[in-house]
Amino acid sequence: MFDYYIGVLKKYAVFTGRARRAEYWYFLLTNFLVFIGLGIVNAIVDNKLSFFGIFYIRILYSLAIFIPSLAVGVRRLHDTGRSGWWLLISLIPLIGTIWLFILLVLDSNPGDNKYGPNPKGVVLKEPTTV
Repeated sequence: MFDYYIGVLKKYAVFTGRARRAEYWYFLLTNFLVFIGLGIVNAIVDNKLSFFGIFYIRILYSLAIFIPSLAVGVRRLHDTGRSGWWLLISLIPLIGTIWLFILLVLDSNPGDNKYGPNPKGVVLKEPTTV
């Protein structure tokens, strides 16, 4: 799980190529768990840190993962054969968010598409004879 997270961070601002479902969803899950953890720590130490509380760390973390989140979202849409501009559909209240969710859950296009090779690495080869 954390391999996918680190992999996305290594591709910090890479908007080209394709990302598997696992890469996208494990990145989202890890971010969710980090936010839950920071929220718990914030509730425990609230009012004890007057200058630089955990709340500010959550804001800094959000800013730090903003670009990788966009990049992995674009690559995930590329994997389904769609342009990264489809992320903007989420600006349509409710329906746009649901539609984007459906697009992000779809399986990869088999084989290569215009955004690159299939990240699953499934290559159909003819059997070799000895």
